[in-house]
Amino acid sequence: MRQSESRNSPAAPVGRDTCPHRPPCPGCPRYGESGIAPAARAALDTLARLHGLPAVPVVSGTTHGFRLRARLAIRGRQGAPKLGMFQLGTHRLVHIPNCTIHHPLINRVAAIVRRALVDAEVSVYAEAAHLGLARYLQVVVERASQSAQVVLVANSAAVEPLASCLELIRERLGSELHSLWFNSHCERSNAVLGPVFQNWSGPASVIERFGGPAVHYPPGAFGQSNLDVAERIVEHVRAQVPQGARVAEFYAGVGAIGLSLLSGARSLRMNELSPHSLQGVALGLAGLDADSRARVEVVPGPAGEALEAAAGADVVIADPPRKGLDRPLLEHLADEAPERFVYVSCGFESLLADAGRLTAGGRLRLASLAAFNVMPFTEHVETVACFERA
Repeated sequence: MRQSESRNSPAAPVGRDTCPHRPPCPGCPRYGESGIAPAARAALDTLARLHGLPAVPVVSGTTHGFRLRARLAIRGRQGAPKLGMFQLGTHRLVHIPNCTIHHPLINRVAAIVRRALVDAEVSVYAEAAHLGLARYLQVVVERASQSAQVVLVANSAAVEPLASCLELIRERLGSELHSLWFNSHCERSNAVLGPVFQNWSGPASVIERFGGPAVHYPPGAFGQSNLDVAERIVEHVRAQVPQGARVAEFYAGVGAIGLSLLSGARSLRMNELSPHSLQGVALGLAGLDADSRARVEVVPGPAGEALEAAAGADVVIADPPRKGLDRPLLEHLADEAPERFVYVSCGFESLLADAGRLTAGGRLRLASLAAFNVMPFTEHVETVACFERA
């Protein structure tokens, strides 16, 4: 379920002439086409045939206003900032005030932030000189409250130069503001977020639910942008886990999958590396009753160094980044096959390579495949592969 934030941006649900930002916006390479790419469709079906499986079902959702999480660059000049995406291979920014795949609140937040930058006379970041304050904007919409967690990323070690701007944002968003954050990012880097967050107002995390307890997203934690389809992924994974199973989850993030399994699992071990995601897990666990908390163990650190989390598990789940499984974990699963391994993949090439290694020794077999169109109009496809002990 983890994927690059940069590929899913302005597009329109139908037609090739209805998006005001295309071209030159590069966010939706197959603009006007909502299904998964033909090459991905063919590769999925080839993998299925290789393992004696039927054609792979594809789950899709709405193609309009589905994006609940966005990261926008802030460039231009003081008094005339632009918010949007870089053209491919450049730092030339495309201003995208009316993105049709963004939740409407994201567009409203971007407009208010842009006006606040002007009124507060905040300078705009420039890569070449490494000067200027306002660098990026992150917006996350909480579904239940329809309010926005807003992060202003600045080339500043301290919040004070942004104080008047942050106050304007808080006042102008009013009830549509979930929380407001300052993020310090002072390094020359293509990364969007820096390491330091400071809460200006509002709760510590956005809260979502995926058929189980509350799942908490602090501003630095990874989260899916298309939660309607992400929820379908969680439901699909949950269907692969028998009642009373002992479950181990690697790359658990804030616990969207794992916590949804807790009511039916005998025990749950969750492995995660990111301190921001681990903060989200801690907030989620704090809201559980004593019995549920007692059945959860958190194993922090790299997945390849947390193999003990899989010991005694009936079902192992992994949701790695695009590069695929850490090599030690891949080798461990291939050699010490669990009864069932559920692999949630956001990188199809790495899934193909990992599936080959997992099944090469004959201890695991690929039992089912399903695809999820999390990022319409792009080449991306999310895949859930279920392996069973041979």
